[in-house]
Amino acid sequence: MSDLTLKIPEKVLPELICDPSDVFDVAAFDALLDKAIADNDRTARTALLEHLKAAQVDGRACIADAFRKHPFRSRPTTRAYSYLTDCLFGAAFRTAQHLLHPNPTPTKGERIAVLAVGGYGRGEMAPFSDVDLLFLTPYKITPWAESVIEATLYLLWDLKLKVGHSSRTVRDCIRLGGEDFTIRTAMLENRFLLGDPDLATELDSRLRADLFEGTERDFIRAKLAERETRHRKQGQRYVVEPNVKEGKGGLRDLQSLFWIGKYIYKVQDAAELVPLGLFTRDEFHDFVKAEDFLWATRCHMHLLTGRPTEQLTFDMQAAVADAMGYEDKSGRRGVEIFMQAFFRQATVVGDLTRIFLTELEAIHLKDEPLLDRLFKRRRRVKPGYEVIHNRLAIADDAAFLKDKLNLLRLFEEGLRTGMLIHPDAMRLIKSNLDLIDEEMRRTPEAQRIFLDLMLKHGNPERALRRMNELGVLAAFIPEFEHVVAMMQFNMYHSYTVDEHIIQCIAQLAMIEKEELVEDLPVASSILKRGVNRRVLYVALLLHDIAKGKPEDHAILGAQMARKIGPRLGLKQDEVDTVEWLIRYHLLMSDMAQKRDIADPRTVRDFAKAVQTVKRLDLLCVLTVCDIRGVGPDVWNNWKAVLIRALYRQTKRALEDGMEALTREGRGTEAKRALREALSDWPRKDLQTETTRHYEPYWQGLHVTAHVAFANMLRNADGSKVLIDLYPDEDRDATRVCFIMPDHHGIFARLTGALALVGANIVDARSYTTKDGFVADAFWVQDADGNAFDPSRLPRLRKMIERTLAGEVVTRDAIKDRDKIKKREKAFRVPTHITFDNDGSDIYTIIEVDTRDRPGLLHDLTRTLAASNVYIANAVIATYGEQVVDTFYVKDMFGLKYFSENKQASLEKKLRTAISEGSARAEG
Repeated sequence: MSDLTLKIPEKVLPELICDPSDVFDVAAFDALLDKAIADNDRTARTALLEHLKAAQVDGRACIADAFRKHPFRSRPTTRAYSYLTDCLFGAAFRTAQHLLHPNPTPTKGERIAVLAVGGYGRGEMAPFSDVDLLFLTPYKITPWAESVIEATLYLLWDLKLKVGHSSRTVRDCIRLGGEDFTIRTAMLENRFLLGDPDLATELDSRLRADLFEGTERDFIRAKLAERETRHRKQGQRYVVEPNVKEGKGGLRDLQSLFWIGKYIYKVQDAAELVPLGLFTRDEFHDFVKAEDFLWATRCHMHLLTGRPTEQLTFDMQAAVADAMGYEDKSGRRGVEIFMQAFFRQATVVGDLTRIFLTELEAIHLKDEPLLDRLFKRRRRVKPGYEVIHNRLAIADDAAFLKDKLNLLRLFEEGLRTGMLIHPDAMRLIKSNLDLIDEEMRRTPEAQRIFLDLMLKHGNPERALRRMNELGVLAAFIPEFEHVVAMMQFNMYHSYTVDEHIIQCIAQLAMIEKEELVEDLPVASSILKRGVNRRVLYVALLLHDIAKGKPEDHAILGAQMARKIGPRLGLKQDEVDTVEWLIRYHLLMSDMAQKRDIADPRTVRDFAKAVQTVKRLDLLCVLTVCDIRGVGPDVWNNWKAVLIRALYRQTKRALEDGMEALTREGRGTEAKRALREALSDWPRKDLQTETTRHYEPYWQGLHVTAHVAFANMLRNADGSKVLIDLYPDEDRDATRVCFIMPDHHGIFARLTGALALVGANIVDARSYTTKDGFVADAFWVQDADGNAFDPSRLPRLRKMIERTLAGEVVTRDAIKDRDKIKKREKAFRVPTHITFDNDGSDIYTIIEVDTRDRPGLLHDLTRTLAASNVYIANAVIATYGEQVVDTFYVKDMFGLKYFSENKQASLEKKLRTAISEGSARAEG
C-alpha cells in the first residue's frame, strides 16, 4: 500500500548520497503497518513509532557517514535528508489516516492534501532543517481531518522533528498569500506529498491565476527589500563570522534568485534560467558551484553541532575546515584556506544576485511616471556609453573591446557620472579579463586612469570594490589576486584582506573630504597642509599585499611594491617612499601601543627611524587609516591619544632637535604645570610635593594625575590605601590612582584586584616616592572597551578595597573567571618573549606576546614579583585574542637585566605561568 515513491520524483532518487533503501526501508515499515491495519490493532502505534525511531537513527547515520566520506557532495546529501523526511512523514500520515483514524468512505469535505513548503518543498534539507508542512482541506476542517492531522503531528514530534505546520483551505492560502510575501514565497515552493492530488493541483492553478499573475513587480520589490533588510541585520559579505544561510552572499541570496525565476517564469530548476537569458552558461556553472559549497558548509555545521547552526563562528570554522579536508599549507592554516574559499564563493553569489536582480529590476520595474520622464534631467555620458534604466551601459560591445583601456575607462565613467554599471557591462568585463595583459598595464594612459580612480573622484572605494568583485583589480595588479577574499583567522580583523585594504582607502578619502576633522584632527590637518597623495594611496593599496605568505608581510610587501610602483606610473622617489611606508607601516602603531611614549628614548628611537617630517606625516595618516580599516570598533580615543602624542612629540624632536626631549626639560615643564594647578597650596607644601618624586614620575603622567597624587599624598599617613577614580573621557578609560606604603609585590596585587572587578587594564605606571610611598596609576576599561560608567565607580572602589585588604584571595577568585569562550578556542597564538635593553635608558623592556585571557596580567606580574623584579610601567596592547604585555623593569638592585642566564630563567618562569594559566582557561 506504499505510495511514497510518488513523493520524491524519480529523477531525484539517483542523486541521493547513499542507496534509498539504506536511508529508509519502505517495504519493512509497510509490512508492519499492513499487519496492524489488518488486525485493527491501534495499540501497534508504539511498536510502529519505535520502528520509525530506529529507522530514523539508521537513515541519518547512513547519510552522515556517506557525506563525511564525500564532504563536498552537498546536493545528494540535502536530497537524502529530504527523502528520509518524506519517508518518516509518509509513514506517520498513513499510520494516522489508515490505522488510528480510518475513514473508508470520506465525504467530499473530508479530503486532505499534504504539501511540503519552503526549503523542504524544494527537496533541500540540512541535517536539522525544519519540516514545513501545509495541510490543505477543501472547506473548513472537519473533526476527522483534525484528528488525522493531530495524530500525524504527534508522531512527528515523538520523532523529535521540528515541524512548522499550517492547516488551510485553498481560499485561506490565496488570502494569506496576498497579505504576506513570506507565506507567498513558502507556497511558491510547495511540493505534493500525500493525500488528495486534485486539491494540490487546484492550489497550484489558483496560486498562479489569482495570486502570482500580474504581481511580478510587487514580488521583485518585496524580495529586494527583504534582501536589503537581511543584509543590514546580518552584516556585509566580508564579516569574519558570517551567517551561511542569511548573510550577504549566503544561501538565501541564491534562493531568492530561484524564487523570482519561478514566480515570473515558472521555472522548476535553476538550469532553466539559462535559455531565458537571465544566466549565461558560465554563470549557471558558478551558481551551482557556489550553491554546492554553501550547502556543504551548512550541512557540516549541523552535523558538528547536532543542531540547526547557521553562524560560522571561529570554532566552527576550524571544525568545518577539518571536516572538509582542508590542511595547513605554505605557512597558512587549513581554516584560513577554507575561509578564503568560502568568501570567494560568497563573492560569486554577490555577483550573480546583483546581475540577476538588476536585470529583472530593469525589465519589470522600468516604467516611470510620465512627469518624471519628462522633467528628469538626463545625465550626459561620453561617446561609447549609453544609459539603460538609469545604469551605465556599453553602446557597442565589439567597438568597446577594440580598445583594452575601455575596461578601466568604464569604472572612470561610472565615478564621473555617479551611475551604477549595467549588468550586461559587468558581464562583458568579467568575460574579457584576458585583455588586461602586461602591455596594457604598462601603458601610461592605463596608469593614469587607475591612479585617477583613487585620486580624482572622491569615492575611490566604490570603484575599487566593484573592480575587485569583477576581477579587474587582480588582473591589473596580478599580485593582488593572492589576497582576494583572504581571511586572517583572528578576532582582531573584521574583514578579509582585500576588503580591509578598500576600507582603509575609504577612510583616507573621508579624511580628505574633511568628514572626520573632529575625530581625527591631526590626520586631517596633515592632509590639509598637503602630502603626496599618489604615494599615500598606493601605499595603502599595497600595504598588506603580502599577507598570508611565510615571510614577514611588511618586508615582502615592500619588495613587491618596488616592482609594482613603476607599473602604476610612480616616479622613482615615490616608489622609494611607498616601499619605506610599507616596510614600516606597523612601526608607529607598535611604538604607540607597545612602548611607553612618555619615555624620551621611545620618541628619540622613533624619530631616528622616521628621519623626516614628510615621512612622519605620511606614516601617521597611513597608520590611522590602517587601524580604522581593521573593523568598526577598533579605533577609539585611547589609540587616538597615543598616536596623537607620539606624532606631536616626534615632530617636535625632528623640528627642534632631540635635546627638546630631555628628561630634565620635561620634568621642569610638568612641575610648573602642577604649581599652576595647585596655586592655592602653601609654598612649603608645594615644595614638598615637587621634591619627593624621581624624574620618571614627572615625564610619565598628565598634570591631572599629578594633582590627584598630590592631594592623596598630602593626607597619606601609611595606615590605609588611598584610591582616586577618574573618568578619563579623552582616552575612553577610567584612571585608577593608588597611594600606599611601598612593599614588594604590590603591583601584582593591584592587577589582581582590578581583574576581579572585571577591569581590563590598558596602561599602568608605577612610581616610588623618596619618602617610601608607591604611586601607581592604572587606566582601565570595561568589557566593551569603554570607561566605566560613573554609577559603577563606588562599587569598583569598594571591591578594590576589599581585595587589597585581603578579604578576597585574588588568585583563587580569578581561577573561576579564567575561562576562554568556546568560540575562541580554535585560535593558535604562539608565545613570544623578548628582552630589550636598548629601548630605554633606565629599564629593561620585557615584551610578552601571547594569547589573551582573564587573569593573564596578574599571572605575569605575580611571577615577576616572585622573581624580585621591580615593575615601573606596564603597557598593554590587545589585538583580538592576542595581547602584547610590555613591562619596563629593573632588578632588585635597580639594574637592567643584561645577563642572558637571568633572562633565560625569567623567560622560563613567565612561560610556565602562561602555560599553567592557559591550561586552566582551556578547562
